[in-house]
Amino acid sequence: MDNRSAARRLVEILGIDSEPIAVFLAGPKSPLPAESFKNVAGHRYCQLLMRARHGESVALVPEELACPAAATAFGFRPLPEGLATGKGLIGYGIVNEPGTGRRMFEGMPRLESGRVTLIAAAPLGTVQAVPDVVVVEGPPEALMWLALADLNVAGGERRRGDTAVLQATCVDATIIPLLEQRLNFSLGCYGCREATDLGPNESVLGFPGARLEPLLAALESLANKAVGRSRAKAVFGNLNKKENPHG
Repeated sequence: MDNRSAARRLVEILGIDSEPIAVFLAGPKSPLPAESFKNVAGHRYCQLLMRARHGESVALVPEELACPAAATAFGFRPLPEGLATGKGLIGYGIVNEPGTGRRMFEGMPRLESGRVTLIAAAPLGTVQAVPDVVVVEGPPEALMWLALADLNVAGGERRRGDTAVLQATCVDATIIPLLEQRLNFSLGCYGCREATDLGPNESVLGFPGARLEPLLAALESLANKAVGRSRAKAVFGNLNKKENPHG
């Protein structure tokens, strides 16, 4: 199945209002595929994804990545001292102790310097190449079905979400899936919720682009019965009838 068909089926089955996002991390060993992207300036990574979610094909070079934490995660530049010490997060009201913030960044998965020289993002259905990572933003219930599909692909092995409740799109939904070659989910974070239109009823996950085909096959199987049955809420309806027999 091509990316256009896969994107359409993901939207239909999950019931989300925007396409999954194809992410390409280009570098010396992974050139950018022959797709058309518009360079943007002064954007955070989460804002790049936002624009792609709304239909644009966009790209960021290292010097134009506005978020210092994401820039470190992608290997573009060192972490500023204020963040490295954890004191910067106190200023945002995210943590109460600098040691907490320092430990969050010490444990941050990151790419080695020079591995990535350009980040590009586009709606999945508009590209032909296999993305490095696919990011999906939407309601938790919709993302749950992707996690369950992934569990089926893994033969029942429990799925895990790895997060510091910080850098949800760059680290949780992109770098962890790339480095560990697995689906990872997150509840979002302070940064992406402040800097983008991600709604309070939405969250995010990411998975390696190479896993798109088996994930979609498992999702199609779930759509045959489980998705519709769960959403119909028949068991909940029966409970209401018992508690309110005349209502």
